[in-house]
Amino acid sequence: MRLTTLLITLTLFSACREKQSRNLQLQEQTVTGDRVEVIYFHGKQRCMTCKSIEAQTKELLTGSLAEAVKTGQIVYRTVDISDKEGEKIADRYEVTWSSLFVNRWKDGQEQRNNMTEFAFSKATSDPEGFKAGLKEKIEILMKYCLLYTSDAADDRISVD
Repeated sequence: MRLTTLLITLTLFSACREKQSRNLQLQEQTVTGDRVEVIYFHGKQRCMTCKSIEAQTKELLTGSLAEAVKTGQIVYRTVDISDKEGEKIADRYEVTWSSLFVNRWKDGQEQRNNMTEFAFSKATSDPEGFKAGLKEKIEILMKYCLLYTSDAADDRISVD
Protein backbone atom coordinates (compact mmCIF):
# COMPACT_ATOMS: atom_id res chain seq x y z
CA MET A 1 0.00 0.00 0.00
CA ARG A 2 2.80 2.42 0.91
CA LEU A 3 4.59 1.66 -2.34
CA THR A 4 1.43 2.36 -4.36
CA THR A 5 0.89 5.67 -2.54
CA LEU A 6 4.51 6.63 -3.11
CA LEU A 7 4.29 5.80 -6.82
CA ILE A 8 1.09 7.81 -7.25
CA THR A 9 2.61 10.78 -5.43
CA LEU A 10 5.77 10.65 -7.50
CA THR A 11 3.76 10.37 -10.73
CA LEU A 12 1.66 13.44 -9.86
CA PHE A 13 4.75 15.36 -8.77
CA SER A 14 6.57 14.52 -12.00
CA ALA A 15 3.63 15.56 -14.17
CA CYS A 16 3.72 19.00 -12.61
CA ARG A 17 7.42 19.49 -13.33
CA GLU A 18 7.68 19.29 -17.16
CA LYS A 19 10.91 20.70 -18.60
CA GLN A 20 11.03 24.35 -19.56
CA SER A 21 13.63 25.61 -22.02
CA ARG A 22 14.26 28.96 -20.36
CA ASN A 23 13.64 30.81 -17.13
CA LEU A 24 12.68 34.42 -17.84
CA GLN A 25 12.94 37.00 -15.09
CA LEU A 26 11.03 40.25 -15.00
CA GLN A 27 13.36 41.53 -12.35
CA GLU A 28 16.45 39.83 -10.96
CA GLN A 29 17.85 42.00 -8.23
CA THR A 30 18.17 42.32 -4.52
CA VAL A 31 15.77 44.95 -3.31
CA THR A 32 15.46 46.43 0.13
CA GLY A 33 12.78 48.67 1.53
CA ASP A 34 9.02 48.46 1.43
CA ARG A 35 7.71 46.48 -1.54
CA VAL A 36 5.48 43.70 -2.71
CA GLU A 37 7.36 40.61 -3.81
CA VAL A 38 5.81 38.06 -6.16
CA ILE A 39 7.66 34.75 -6.14
CA TYR A 40 6.88 31.88 -8.49
CA PHE A 41 8.55 28.61 -7.47
CA HIS A 42 8.96 25.82 -10.03
CA GLY A 43 11.00 22.75 -10.85
CA LYS A 44 12.56 21.60 -14.08
CA GLN A 45 9.35 20.02 -15.33
CA ARG A 46 5.98 21.75 -15.27
CA CYS A 47 2.42 20.88 -16.16
CA MET A 48 0.07 23.05 -18.22
CA THR A 49 -1.32 24.73 -15.08
CA CYS A 50 2.16 25.51 -13.75
CA LYS A 51 3.09 27.15 -17.05
CA SER A 52 -0.19 29.09 -17.08
CA ILE A 53 0.42 30.47 -13.57
CA GLU A 54 3.79 31.83 -14.65
CA ALA A 55 2.50 33.19 -17.97
CA GLN A 56 -0.56 34.90 -16.46
CA THR A 57 1.53 36.39 -13.63
CA LYS A 58 4.07 37.79 -16.10
CA GLU A 59 1.29 39.13 -18.31
CA LEU A 60 -0.18 41.03 -15.36
CA LEU A 61 3.18 42.36 -14.20
CA THR A 62 4.29 43.48 -17.66
CA GLY A 63 0.87 44.95 -18.41
CA SER A 64 -1.19 46.95 -15.95
CA LEU A 65 1.38 46.77 -13.13
CA ALA A 66 4.48 47.40 -15.28
CA GLU A 67 5.18 50.86 -13.83
CA ALA A 68 5.22 49.51 -10.27
CA VAL A 69 7.61 46.74 -11.36
CA LYS A 70 9.82 49.29 -13.11
CA THR A 71 10.05 51.48 -9.99
CA GLY A 72 10.72 48.52 -7.68
CA GLN A 73 7.43 48.73 -5.81
CA ILE A 74 6.78 45.21 -7.08
CA VAL A 75 9.60 42.70 -7.34
CA TYR A 76 9.06 39.52 -9.33
CA ARG A 77 11.24 36.46 -8.98
CA THR A 78 11.08 32.95 -10.32
CA VAL A 79 12.85 30.33 -8.28
CA ASP A 80 13.86 26.98 -9.76
CA ILE A 81 13.62 24.68 -6.76
CA SER A 82 15.64 21.99 -8.55
CA ASP A 83 18.91 23.94 -8.36
CA LYS A 84 20.98 24.48 -5.22
CA GLU A 85 20.24 28.18 -4.72
CA GLY A 86 16.55 27.73 -5.44
CA GLU A 87 16.37 24.80 -3.05
CA LYS A 88 17.63 27.01 -0.21
CA ILE A 89 14.94 29.61 -0.90
CA ALA A 90 12.27 26.91 -1.24
CA ASP A 91 13.28 25.49 2.15
CA ARG A 92 12.71 28.90 3.78
CA TYR A 93 9.19 28.97 2.33
CA GLU A 94 8.58 25.24 2.94
CA VAL A 95 7.91 24.79 -0.79
CA THR A 96 8.29 21.38 -2.43
CA TRP A 97 6.60 22.00 -5.80
CA SER A 98 5.23 24.78 -7.98
CA SER A 99 3.95 27.59 -5.76
CA LEU A 100 3.03 31.25 -5.92
CA PHE A 101 3.62 33.69 -3.08
CA VAL A 102 2.73 37.38 -2.90
CA ASN A 103 4.57 38.92 0.02
CA ARG A 104 4.51 42.33 1.62
CA TRP A 105 7.75 43.77 2.91
CA LYS A 106 7.29 46.67 5.33
CA ASP A 107 10.01 47.99 7.64
CA GLY A 108 12.11 44.87 7.02
CA GLN A 109 9.30 42.50 8.03
CA GLU A 110 7.86 40.01 5.57
CA GLN A 111 4.19 39.02 5.49
CA ARG A 112 3.84 35.88 3.38
CA ASN A 113 0.72 35.16 1.35
CA ASN A 114 0.61 31.72 -0.20
CA MET A 115 -1.52 32.09 -3.33
CA THR A 116 -0.82 28.57 -4.65
CA GLU A 117 -4.25 27.07 -4.11
CA PHE A 118 -5.92 30.12 -5.67
CA ALA A 119 -3.48 30.03 -8.60
CA PHE A 120 -4.05 26.35 -9.35
CA SER A 121 -7.82 26.75 -9.13
CA LYS A 122 -7.96 29.70 -11.57
CA ALA A 123 -4.90 29.91 -13.86
CA THR A 124 -6.18 27.61 -16.61
CA SER A 125 -9.93 27.55 -15.98
CA ASP A 126 -10.35 31.33 -15.46
CA PRO A 127 -7.19 33.24 -16.49
CA GLU A 128 -8.90 36.64 -16.27
CA GLY A 129 -10.22 35.79 -12.81
CA PHE A 130 -6.74 34.68 -11.81
CA LYS A 131 -5.15 37.93 -12.99
CA ALA A 132 -7.91 40.01 -11.36
CA GLY A 133 -7.51 38.22 -8.01
CA LEU A 134 -3.73 38.45 -8.14
CA LYS A 135 -3.88 42.13 -9.04
CA GLU A 136 -6.30 42.81 -6.20
CA LYS A 137 -3.99 41.11 -3.69
CA ILE A 138 -0.96 43.03 -4.96
CA GLU A 139 -2.80 46.37 -4.90
CA ILE A 140 -4.03 45.81 -1.35
CA LEU A 141 -0.52 44.95 -0.19
CA MET A 142 0.93 47.94 -2.03
CA LYS A 143 -1.60 50.24 -0.40
CA TYR A 144 -0.79 48.75 2.99
CA CYS A 145 2.89 49.49 2.33
CA LEU A 146 1.90 53.07 1.44
CA LEU A 147 3.56 52.49 -1.90
CA TYR A 148 0.54 52.89 -4.05
CA THR A 149 -2.70 54.80 -3.99
CA SER A 150 -5.53 53.90 -6.29
CA ASP A 151 -9.23 54.54 -6.15
CA ALA A 152 -9.70 50.99 -7.43
CA ALA A 153 -7.71 49.59 -4.50
CA ASP A 154 -9.76 51.72 -2.07
CA ASP A 155 -12.98 50.16 -3.37
CA ARG A 156 -11.82 46.64 -2.62
CA ILE A 157 -10.43 47.03 0.89
CA SER A 158 -12.82 46.11 3.65
CA VAL A 159 -12.14 46.22 7.38
CA ASP A 160 -13.76 43.52 9.47
